Amino acid sequence: MRLSRVLAGVLMTTASFAAGSIHEFTMNDIGGKASPLSGYKGKVVLVVNVASQCGYTPQYAGLESLYKKYKDKGLVVAGFPANNFGSQEPDSNEEIKQFCERKYNVTFPMYSKISVTGSDQAPLYKYLTESGGKVSWNFTKFLVGKDGKVIQKFDSRVAPDAPELLSAIDKALQ
Repeated sequence: MRLSRVLAGVLMTTASFAAGSIHEFTMNDIGGKASPLSGYKGKVVLVVNVASQCGYTPQYAGLESLYKKYKDKGLVVAGFPANNFGSQEPDSNEEIKQFCERKYNVTFPMYSKISVTGSDQAPLYKYLTESGGKVSWNFTKFLVGKDGKVIQKFDSRVAPDAPELLSAIDKALQ
């Protein structure tokens, strides 16, 4: 009985943990390997929920271009496949990886498929949405500063080469 009370206390403490930055999360990469986001300390990160069968899917090309242009200056684009909107990401992680590499030559970090909204929302996205606002569709972008905190959210309609996004990235990289 005593052990169960201790375990219950640990679970409650863990459940009520409030992250202070994305650096406190470990996510599985697209291959299933644990990848601590603490590796992004000191970098600016553009976190994007992606989907392969969405009208915004061509944004993969722009995201890759953005990554290539800014990665040596400290920007990371991080793609998180999600099937929350219109069932537009029904594929497995391996199929998603192959699609991204074959169709868009994606080299930026991709992660395992997660839920970005709803009752099964991934803890990372719980943090992002509490800090920056809710995700209402695929290709919502969260710009995260070098300190791991959300700077700004950009909705799906904001293309990777949009002046307002590029300006915010330039400012964050300074």
